[in-house]
Amino acid sequence: MILVDLAVRNLRRHAVRSVLAMVGIVIGVLAIASLGILGASLSALVGGLVSDVSDTILVTPHVAVSSGDPFDPRNILASRISDRDVALIEKAAGQNRVIPMFRTAERLTSGETSGYVTVYALRPDDIPFLLDAEAGRYPESTSPGVMVGSLLAEDLDLRVGSRIEFANESVRVIGIAAERGMGIDINPDYAVIVTDARYPSEEAGMVVVKVRDPADIGEVKAAIESQVNRRKEKVDVLDSREVLQLYYETMDAISLFLLGIGAVSLFVASVSILNVMIISVTERRREIGLMRSIGVSRREVLRIFLYEALALGVAGSIAGGILSALVGYYASAAASGLLGGFVVPAGEAAVSPAVAGYIAFGMAFGVAASVIAGLYPAWKAAGLNPIEALRYE
Repeated sequence: MILVDLAVRNLRRHAVRSVLAMVGIVIGVLAIASLGILGASLSALVGGLVSDVSDTILVTPHVAVSSGDPFDPRNILASRISDRDVALIEKAAGQNRVIPMFRTAERLTSGETSGYVTVYALRPDDIPFLLDAEAGRYPESTSPGVMVGSLLAEDLDLRVGSRIEFANESVRVIGIAAERGMGIDINPDYAVIVTDARYPSEEAGMVVVKVRDPADIGEVKAAIESQVNRRKEKVDVLDSREVLQLYYETMDAISLFLLGIGAVSLFVASVSILNVMIISVTERRREIGLMRSIGVSRREVLRIFLYEALALGVAGSIAGGILSALVGYYASAAASGLLGGFVVPAGEAAVSPAVAGYIAFGMAFGVAASVIAGLYPAWKAAGLNPIEALRYE
């Protein structure tokens, strides 16, 4: 206990220098924890992308970029899945629901607000399989009315019966789709949903297959690939599990990169502590020689300086951890705002176990870096010759 008191007293004697060294640890812990939190928050915020579509197979046109050539001029062409290929997909899917979908953009005007919105055109019978109606009813081929996403309706103050200018004609809103969030198949919250009768000459840009039994998803996927890509690779077939795996691999890489940036910041902070401790040893050589002359062992001198480094690390890590929790909350809120709050409420990801783990990791890393940085100065202090130390001016 006496050794701890001596370490704390020495830090207080050089309060400004100690605080500056501690600030380095605070910044380092803040960097490593908050960057980790940012990655975890993004992961939590969009982790629900495929949570509700575990029974989904997505069929998209095969383009050159799928083969790894992003500069192929064919990539700028509008790719479609022909009606013949849709029929082949239906044949391969068997009793499972096949939903062709055409996506485009149209100009929408409501009151004084005008702009382009995403439009999904589907067969009337397919719409209820992808969307729930929050109010009103689903579009029908015989009706010119449209369904709008819940967030679009909220932003434009639209209700069932509201009249809007859509695709250069005046139409009524006959339904509002329930909020669904982002997905690999359809993102309707800020979109307009119509029947395919509005675009009779357009072929599907994407086909969604709803598999009744998720256990059969691999078999159905293989059947579609075999049926459609028999002679030529015309479509790409992905199931929700592959999308989820790709997503998590990407997020893990991003999180690792962010943690690496934070670790560099903490390394710089530990160098600062090393510098402070070496200066402290140099300034206190006479004091060290006096302690050694009255019977203080080398091990005890070593422990005094390690306790000083530990105190700096603990104090800086605690402060950095508190700041990281605050930064994590606002980082989560910012990420949620960036994504339109599609998946979880703002700030909710900041209280997840993964986020708490990043804060704990950052604090532990900060303490460990401080102690490691203090090892050499402590060893140097313990190795001083008492007589030579007493003669030091």
